[in-house]
Amino acid sequence: MRQAIKDLDRQRTQVRLGGRTFMIDIVMQAPQRFSAAVREALEAELPSLRPAVVRSRFHFRQTGPSVDLVATLDKIAKRGSQGVILKAPDLPEVGAAVGRLVEAGIPVVTLVTDLPSSARMAYVGIDNRAAGATAAYLLGQWLGSRPGNVLTTISRGSFRGEEEREMGFRGAMRVAHPQRSLVEVTDSDGLDATQRDLVLEALERDESMVAVYSMGGGNLATLDAFDALGRTCAVFIAHDLDHDNTRLLRERRLSAVLHHDLRQDVRRACQSVMRAHKALPDDGLSLPSAIQVVTPYNMPPGISPPPFTG
Repeated sequence: MRQAIKDLDRQRTQVRLGGRTFMIDIVMQAPQRFSAAVREALEAELPSLRPAVVRSRFHFRQTGPSVDLVATLDKIAKRGSQGVILKAPDLPEVGAAVGRLVEAGIPVVTLVTDLPSSARMAYVGIDNRAAGATAAYLLGQWLGSRPGNVLTTISRGSFRGEEEREMGFRGAMRVAHPQRSLVEVTDSDGLDATQRDLVLEALERDESMVAVYSMGGGNLATLDAFDALGRTCAVFIAHDLDHDNTRLLRERRLSAVLHHDLRQDVRRACQSVMRAHKALPDDGLSLPSAIQVVTPYNMPPGISPPPFTG
């Protein structure tokens, strides 16, 4: 009986979606490597959203003043859209622009990093505090009794997701490893050139740095800074399996990557927009995405593991 009801609900959903087209705007402030990963994830998930047709317009920027981001959101509000998927800093002016979108009848879903005080309809992503605490646990286990301090890198403090990762990490480290100092590098926007200079300065100030927790990317540049000074990074925890991090993990330059299924997140974000238009039933679920601890030997499907060397 339950299966029959599920089948009937599925058929009704297919009827509601049939012939529907959703034009969705993806607005992101992020390094190009992450924006490219989101685009790839969306394009890979489009078949799973059928029979609805999802068309997308991409508005990507790596950095810049918030006024330009707000202008992009206001332009979408005037032109119209079925929905906006947004990764943006948690600033009052950005929240106000989200409010104007919602007033114009355009639902907004935040991706990866949230704007909790805004009128957005949903957040899709991981529990960032839990991710930060997980990074602290892993780092502590791998460092063991080895002395030394820890470098934490954040692309920009106004991103709520990275701020929550930092709070989770700092809180767990304070409890479990109070003897280790945390040295923060921030406001690089995750861009390699800026990141390298900031990390070099931090390493030159503190010769006891032995580990890194990267919340905001720029990991190639961080490792290059260690190499330039002839320093060893014993443990390096990063986020997201973009192309750079996948290569660095294979090369054992990263110890582990805290990953979430970006394709699943993008699919859920699109489905949230569809629910706002009553094209899908409200399933009542708003659980955070699962946090995966990825090593060179448990890469997700489609990413081949490295050969065994040892």
